[in-house]
Amino acid sequence: FKTVVAAALAKIPDVEIDADGTFKYILVRVKVKDGSLGKDIVRGTKSAQYHNHIFDKISPEMEALGLECECLGGGKIEHNSQDKKMRVFGESTAFGKADHSVSAEKLKPVFSGYEITWADDKK
Repeated sequence: FKTVVAAALAKIPDVEIDADGTFKYILVRVKVKDGSLGKDIVRGTKSAQYHNHIFDKISPEMEALGLECECLGGGKIEHNSQDKKMRVFGESTAFGKADHSVSAEKLKPVFSGYEITWADDKK
C-alpha cells in the first residue's frame, strides 16, 4: 500500500499556478496519513476569490489518493511570463503567511530561467 501512496505522491506536481497575473496562492503539505512521506506543493489561481477556495479544491483531490493536506499558509504570486519574472509576497487572512522562501524554491525548478523573488511585506 505504501508504494502505491508514494507513487501517487510522486505524481502530484510540485507547482500548479496560473500563467499570468497576480493571484492568491497557498503552500500545502501533502502527506500519507501516518506522516512518513510527504512534500510541499504550491497552488495558485486567479479564479480563487479567497485562499480557502484553493484549499477546498485541492483537499478532496488529495484525500481521494489516500493523502492528507495541511495548509502551511498563503500569499500572492505576481507572475509575468513575458518578462520571466515572479514575485511571491503577502499573506492569507485564513491561513496566515506562507514561508515565501520555501514557495520560491518550489517555483524555481518549474520556471527555470525566471527571476523569482519573494518578500515578507504585505503589498
